[in-house]
Amino acid sequence: MTTVFVTGGSGFVGGRLIDRLVADGHTVRALARSSSAAAKVTARSATAVRGDLGDFRSLRAAATGCELAFHAAAAVTEMGTWDDFVHANVDGTRAVVDACVAAGVGRLVHVSTEAVLMNGQPLVNVNEETPRRPDSRAPYPATKARAEEIVQAANREGFETVIVRPRFIWGRGDTTLLPRMVHLAKAGRLAWIGGGDNITDVTHVDNVVEGLVLAAEKGRQGEIYFVTDGQPAGFREFISDLLRTQGVEPRARSVPVPVAGALTWAGETAWKLLPLKGAPPLPYIAYWVSSLECTIDISKARRELGYAPITTREQGMAELRDSA
Repeated sequence: MTTVFVTGGSGFVGGRLIDRLVADGHTVRALARSSSAAAKVTARSATAVRGDLGDFRSLRAAATGCELAFHAAAAVTEMGTWDDFVHANVDGTRAVVDACVAAGVGRLVHVSTEAVLMNGQPLVNVNEETPRRPDSRAPYPATKARAEEIVQAANREGFETVIVRPRFIWGRGDTTLLPRMVHLAKAGRLAWIGGGDNITDVTHVDNVVEGLVLAAEKGRQGEIYFVTDGQPAGFREFISDLLRTQGVEPRARSVPVPVAGALTWAGETAWKLLPLKGAPPLPYIAYWVSSLECTIDISKARRELGYAPITTREQGMAELRDSA
């Protein structure tokens, strides 16, 4: 079968992707920037190659001999400076692309996000034609949009690139979103913005991996594909269901949208002007995700990739309850 190179293999999506690739009979090499990351990918039956996104030599060495690559590594946390996000998401993506080209990789599948469209506006039934926002006020959307531009610009004969955009990834093994929500709920700091009635699409990690594998097999070069669970839900309803799988009953207050917006603006302004550590209390990206509609048309992936969600919301929630 194919030899595949994966970045971000010790993370949530990358780890589940390795599991799928190994189960499908592929040989997998995964970039690991620490001994703990190496141990994680080795435990999934992949070969760990030590290095990071700033190390072109290790990237090229890892990719040499691979027909296919998946770039799943990214800075996704709310913490960090603009420079941190640029280094990981822009410079890192450029390094991966250059290394894959130098190594003779035939196809690169890039893990992106619906956030590339975000700059404070609702996203209503958006699709792949909706313009990116590299000018976003938030570093994660802006740098992921720039990363997409790099990936698409690199597409050429002999080096095919495909981009997959999941929205709000969830499921067993999540080390970021769900633990943070549980912490906030237990600390009494969870709040619904505007009642949390905004409608949102989400994507179970199994469905993300399914989309990535299909994009590698069937995606048209240079194209972008959205994948979701195909089941929009109210933000408050979905987060509450997630919390209950961990035995936590959400008892959150509601904050009016204008109040939350003012808090976001004040915090972002203060953190920009003053040498403050960490992230603002309510960063732009958290405010947008928690308060604005985000519904996505996945008909292109259904039509061109044959994509269909393989794990339902009910199945994903049951898996979370069983593993709690």
